[in-house]
Amino acid sequence: MNKVKEYFLDTYNELVNKVSWPAWSDLQNSAIIVMIASLIIALTIYGMDSVFSQLMKFIYNMFY
Repeated sequence: MNKVKEYFLDTYNELVNKVSWPAWSDLQNSAIIVMIASLIIALTIYGMDSVFSQLMKFIYNMFY
């Protein structure tokens, strides 16, 4: 049980004293970049899905 307690104390010490956390403005900028990239990827996938759907409808209508 002593090793578990020591593990948690070491983990806390490292997170508080040794890790350099980014500034709030850096986090905001990163979040904006992630949101824009996600939107671009979502729109790209939507466009590909729409084109593929129309292509499949055209092919199905040719044979039926």
